[in-house]
Amino acid sequence: MRKKSSYRPKPVLVNPIAYVLESFTPVRVHDSYLVDMKIKNHGAMSNLTRGLADKEDVNTLVNMVNVTEALYRLGFGREYRSVVKDGLDALHDMGRRGAQTGRFILKAQEMSHLNLIMELHDAQMDLITIKDMEKAIDLVNKEFNHRKMRRIAA
Repeated sequence: MRKKSSYRPKPVLVNPIAYVLESFTPVRVHDSYLVDMKIKNHGAMSNLTRGLADKEDVNTLVNMVNVTEALYRLGFGREYRSVVKDGLDALHDMGRRGAQTGRFILKAQEMSHLNLIMELHDAQMDLITIKDMEKAIDLVNKEFNHRKMRRIAA
């Protein structure tokens, strides 16, 4: 029986100069991506506020809040600590209730907190670069892989 090799090939960039230049461009320059993301996030929030949300909508909101928290931890919106904390708590409480009952319904205070964190996310998207977004996504993936995230359990 052969021993597993520890060698893992590294990805090779086809055009490293273009990659570096692209990472310095702001996200707001990529209009189609930004508009699609905002439509998806706001649509999920709209479904949630009307009581029509399914698991896909909740996953969209969880991803949005996770990226918002990661960007906050990277230094974007440091003065909005309470908005991030309250938004995470509201999403967790709503998700826990939804996992138990099968319906995702918001309380009034939770709706307010999620609306505020959505506004913060939209503002962050206007400020960050592609590189910042990559760092935030990497941070979220690392936290998920190391099981450091607070999970929504049934």
